[in-house]
Amino acid sequence: MTSSQRVVRKKLVILILSAGFGDGHNTAARNVMHALNRLAPDTVTRMVDLFDEAHPHSAPAMKAGYQMLITRAPSVWAWIYGQTGKMRFDAPSSFTASLLTSLEALLEQTKPQFIVSTYPLYAILLQQLRDKGKKTPPVFTVITDSISIHPMWLNAPSDAYFVADEASKKSVLALGAKDEQTHVTGFPVSLDFLNEPTREDCSSPQGKILYLPSTSVSHVTRTLTALRPLIASGVNLTLPVGKHASRLYHPVTRLIDSLPGANIEVIGWTNRIPHLLQTHDFVICKAGGAILHESLAACCPAIIDYVVPGQEEGNAELLTSHHCGVTTQTPEETGAQAARLLSNNRAAVKQMKESAKPLSEPNAAIKIAEIAMGAATLSSSI
Repeated sequence: MTSSQRVVRKKLVILILSAGFGDGHNTAARNVMHALNRLAPDTVTRMVDLFDEAHPHSAPAMKAGYQMLITRAPSVWAWIYGQTGKMRFDAPSSFTASLLTSLEALLEQTKPQFIVSTYPLYAILLQQLRDKGKKTPPVFTVITDSISIHPMWLNAPSDAYFVADEASKKSVLALGAKDEQTHVTGFPVSLDFLNEPTREDCSSPQGKILYLPSTSVSHVTRTLTALRPLIASGVNLTLPVGKHASRLYHPVTRLIDSLPGANIEVIGWTNRIPHLLQTHDFVICKAGGAILHESLAACCPAIIDYVVPGQEEGNAELLTSHHCGVTTQTPEETGAQAARLLSNNRAAVKQMKESAKPLSEPNAAIKIAEIAMGAATLSSSI
């Protein structure tokens, strides 16, 4: 066969749609993308935030506004969250028009074999395109809520739904999903959770606390003060401050200066969260979908120090109902719970780690990728 006679085959494309409102949607999307890349390295996977595509200048402001609401005006966000649950989005609106245009252009450009969505609005936009007579590829929706599922996830059909646990599946079925379309896979955490830590990395005579500070400066300051007696007694504290480094500089510096020689490790941006969760006794964090499911994957108990009303309540309930997490109302209560977990030879920590094992799904992203690829292949062969 001559070079002019060779057939050039275009690589298959898988489109992954996410949105940067909180960390959960992007975390789920990124981890499914990595799983697809591992299973089908010759396939092109593309992760897209349609809000960035449609509103490149205003999207950062919208996301910053969301972050401000959930931290500074949670009651306002709870009202918005409840109101959007009553909206149907049956027809294009001024809100969705630009997103719909961007999605239509993206589908024309990439021609994906199938779509993985980690944000509830995208299945609705795809249905609006179908209502216009446009042909769309199969869409598989990864639901990042737990237990208390927002109705918007089910406002338009998907070819399959992936949920974290059996209680979440019941909620999805109650909203209208079909049983055969709903798969309990766990939340798609990083594939790094499949790597086992060494015994040496996990050992610590006095205990190891992982604190992921994302609340207000005053709340973090009070929490560090409440943890101070434990740190002074020799407990290790690991603080990945990441994007919060500048605003938390002063309270973190004051703590370090007040305890010279203490075992305090401050980390900036890091991709070592899976390893840190696997090697610490427990984590102190908010009730974000990604971090709480990561704690489950690592069998790392969680002290949940903040819950965004509505959207994060189910995440917290998942851990507390299975006795592998506790919620606290004040920083002082957080300190007291930390002391309780480290008392009595860490008996409570060991019990909570055992309770987490039935919910631990470190290979969830692989499961999702395998089911989606199998379903898409079957669909294209019919």
